[in-house]
Amino acid sequence: MKIEKRWIISFIIISIVCIIGAFWPTVTENNYVLSTFGTTDHIVTADVAWMLTSSCLVLIMTPGLSFFYGGMVGKKNVISTMLQSFICLGVVTLLWVVVAFSLAFGEPVGFGSGDHFYSFFGDPTTFAFMDYVGVLPHKQLASTIPFMLFALFQMKFAIICPAIITGSFAERVRFISYLIFISLFTIFIYAPLCHAVWYPTGVLGSYFGVKDFAGGTVVHMSSGFAALAGVIVLGKRKNSQHIPTNIPFVLLGTGMLWFGWFGFNAGSALAANGTAAMAFATTTTSSAAAMLTWIFFDRVNGRKVSALGACIGAVVGLVAITPAAGFVSVPESMFFGFITALVSNTAVNCSFSKRFDDTLDVFACHGVGGIMGMILTAIFAHGENASLLHGGWSVFGHHMMALILVSIFTFFGAYFLFKVTNFIIPLRVSEESEHIGLDLSQHDETLDPKSGPITEPHY
Repeated sequence: MKIEKRWIISFIIISIVCIIGAFWPTVTENNYVLSTFGTTDHIVTADVAWMLTSSCLVLIMTPGLSFFYGGMVGKKNVISTMLQSFICLGVVTLLWVVVAFSLAFGEPVGFGSGDHFYSFFGDPTTFAFMDYVGVLPHKQLASTIPFMLFALFQMKFAIICPAIITGSFAERVRFISYLIFISLFTIFIYAPLCHAVWYPTGVLGSYFGVKDFAGGTVVHMSSGFAALAGVIVLGKRKNSQHIPTNIPFVLLGTGMLWFGWFGFNAGSALAANGTAAMAFATTTTSSAAAMLTWIFFDRVNGRKVSALGACIGAVVGLVAITPAAGFVSVPESMFFGFITALVSNTAVNCSFSKRFDDTLDVFACHGVGGIMGMILTAIFAHGENASLLHGGWSVFGHHMMALILVSIFTFFGAYFLFKVTNFIIPLRVSEESEHIGLDLSQHDETLDPKSGPITEPHY
């Protein structure tokens, strides 16, 4: 079989990165370390235990997402769809170590001075190859746990974000092109947005006052709008109708996502405290309310109660509460799940959505769910000047301005990156490969043991 240059180049890149790692110098204690980090005496062991657990919980969400998506697609594309989620564990992890963590949480690059300094992204050299990231706690970002643990916890968020996008263009994307896109997305969209919202001087958090407890804006809005951009660039499938292959896979994936989401939301308290407990509670009540609302609303509209609908509803509820998990009460979280399920369900089934071939309705669920979560957070979040009910219309107006800016940045940014990727290597597989199915044409693997491998790749 002929080996194409693109794969040789890919192998050379990973070889260079790993070899550099072998010779990367160890940073010793200096003035930067003394001024930026605390001592091991500041570490709270209970917080360390909870954050280690939370990091594991968030990690399991990505395999959960692979089952969730894999069960929904046609039988010729199950393995490829699941792999597109799973491969993010490899690609994004190395990107995070080399440069993306620095872009997200490195020394701020922005404008202004003093209390009026606002940053857009971090200096990519600050924590390159995890320089300075060790067992000491960071005074600003994670004051009671090792900074390494904070970096690993945040890495799990970075991993699942591009994985969410895959459901939109399932069954028609070229694998190598997808790898290029998620690399560009992580570096140029996710990391800067993460910095803008969560870094102390980030422009969206410090200037606009955006409240995003666990990633409704950073993860779900960014992935939702990127999914919409991907659908527009790649176009519709030749056969846009398919029967979900394995509903039990979807149920299993939903259970893994719900389980992992406790780390996603409650872990974002970065401590074993009351805020984590409240986020834990609001997460599950929002999901429960959304799941029931989804299936009952389906029935009211003449559609049967389905396991697929229950699973989608549960995930929509999890998306909706994410930005507000530690900022609202349990009764309010029920409303979050209820109203978001109604809006997302309507978006999934409206005629406008049918014009786009968003294979697994990523934008209608994650994009719309993220938007609703951000709006509701801007209305209900507790705390002084935190929301409409606790600060007035100016606070709410700043949130809505930020929402528009994030929507524009993530949609057009992703659209541009899709175009760049398509210029480097075409995004879409050939018509023949799409007909065969990506499992065989891209990976020479299949769920059906009667279907043997093909001798040449159909890229």
